[in-house]
Amino acid sequence: MGLVNHTGVTHFILLGIPNTDGLQTILFFTFLAFYLCTLLGNLLIFSAILVDPHLHTPMYFFLGNLAVLDIGISSISIPKLLANLWFQDKVISLGGCMSQVFFWHFLASTECLLYTVMAYDRYVAICHPLRYLLIMNRRVCALLAAGSWIASFFHAAILATLTFTLPYCGSNVVDYFFCDIFPVAKLACADTYVIETVTFTNTSVVPLSCFLLILASYVRIFYSVVKMNSGEGRRKAASTCTSHLTVVTLFFGPCALVYTQPQLNNVLVTPVQIFGNVVTPMLNPAIYTLRNKEVKAALRKLRGVR
Repeated sequence: MGLVNHTGVTHFILLGIPNTDGLQTILFFTFLAFYLCTLLGNLLIFSAILVDPHLHTPMYFFLGNLAVLDIGISSISIPKLLANLWFQDKVISLGGCMSQVFFWHFLASTECLLYTVMAYDRYVAICHPLRYLLIMNRRVCALLAAGSWIASFFHAAILATLTFTLPYCGSNVVDYFFCDIFPVAKLACADTYVIETVTFTNTSVVPLSCFLLILASYVRIFYSVVKMNSGEGRRKAASTCTSHLTVVTLFFGPCALVYTQPQLNNVLVTPVQIFGNVVTPMLNPAIYTLRNKEVKAALRKLRGVR
């Protein structure tokens, strides 16, 4: 990322999850199980979409991107958290801390934008079904996905740069289970007003804009579904939209609590952030497959090949 180190700190110490003394072994195996389920579930979804021609459609193209993002988001903090719990390895290098800040905001921002793109995809599919393949052609899908990744890269680079160009000359103890902007910036030996303002603005404006666009899409979708004469069409539309709305709620809920209320007590913030980092990436594959006959058929085919 090309950041210049204006600090005497070479590493940070992650305190981990508060008030968990004596529970390290139970938490280790719990988080390990969640992480393995996340990896397995999302890899299966991605593989099924990759190998089954029937799933080479815009909706599943974006779902494949989501699977990659969920693997990445869970891998940012969980491996280090597992090392903290099992080996009591609380030390993280300055470069490792920078990477956690950058990649968390990079992947989370991409996921936020991708959910918006997926809402637009559902809007076109339901409100303009005859023109769907014309509007959502391969080039448009590739541009929308690439735009989400590229815009998020610059978004995260700005936040990480502002965070680590601050001078750190005192305590290096991060009262959190991974490096994020607010817990790290509190340790700076300088005024953090700029970084806190920029972070609050960016992490509020981007999700809020995405949420409003998603809401607008679903208002139009709801209006179109109400006007449908076919009961089967309504059920199919409701099925695909329900899955998307569920994962959107699971994503935006924790984000709204953590980044719009940075002064929240750690007792509340930590479980909310753990839910977003650990539980949500594991649930997404289940949400999209439990009621999806096409994905379940592709997974059966994939299992048969093996």
